[in-house]
Amino acid sequence: MVVAATGFFDGVHLGHRKVLRSLCETASREGKKSCVISFWPHPRSVLQQQAYDLRLLNSLDEKKSLIKAIGVDDFIAIPFTKEFSRLTTKEFLLEYLISKYGVSTLVIGYDHRLGSNVSEPQSAMISTAHELGLNIVRVEEFLVDNNIISSTKIRKMLQQTDVYDAARYLGYNYTLRGAVVSGNRLGRTMGFPTANMQLYDPLKVVPGDGVYGVYVTVLGRRYMGITNIGVRPTVAAHGERTIETNILGFDEDIYGLDITVEFVFKIRDEIKFASVNELQSELERNKALAAEKLEAGL
Repeated sequence: MVVAATGFFDGVHLGHRKVLRSLCETASREGKKSCVISFWPHPRSVLQQQAYDLRLLNSLDEKKSLIKAIGVDDFIAIPFTKEFSRLTTKEFLLEYLISKYGVSTLVIGYDHRLGSNVSEPQSAMISTAHELGLNIVRVEEFLVDNNIISSTKIRKMLQQTDVYDAARYLGYNYTLRGAVVSGNRLGRTMGFPTANMQLYDPLKVVPGDGVYGVYVTVLGRRYMGITNIGVRPTVAAHGERTIETNILGFDEDIYGLDITVEFVFKIRDEIKFASVNELQSELERNKALAAEKLEAGL
């Protein structure tokens, strides 16, 4: 038998982590395996509910890695389809959790509901679970600054450039991963080489336009750096939105290699400078500030 938690768990934020810790503790106490039963892709992308603006905090692999790192034994991602979306609470509990995966105890968050009848109160779901012989462990909400954490709030924080508070809600620095691709190399001609990132997962949330203090992992090592997200108005009249990172104390050819960027704090908005020289001077100030704050352990 298995102790399980279900949900999409986008971000695996501190609220999720409270549920997942309870999952692991309950499974240990009952002498059973712990399991997260999730879904992929996101329901909105299947049901076409404003799917055009859907952006996620984690790829499927990132989410699985974060959940397993907490100590959960197994992670299952059920393919989310229109047919699957029509399952009622009772059908999902009986056909999937009990019959297919052998779940005996279900750990749920303070507002968690499941099945096509999610508009019903959580008490109705708990009652149905008890009728089917499932034990329910309900976990209270996790608060930061007296605010309930949600994936939606964190997405908005990132889009509004508030990467610092997003990290406080997530419990870790928000991260983008991708490959270094060739750009126009203008930064190198300014004595300021940058790595231009192409995301592995285009559905990931990209923080709002601005300059950020970051950690960068490349070639198996972690460096300090600054990342500019935006259209580079000083050097490109109609530039595409790019993610460019200057790695402090690093000047190797890394085109085609993997790069990981962790966003720690925002330095400034992206603005148009009067000249390239003025931009260069500002970038040097940005590098010095990033080094100072990152070395201080911000």
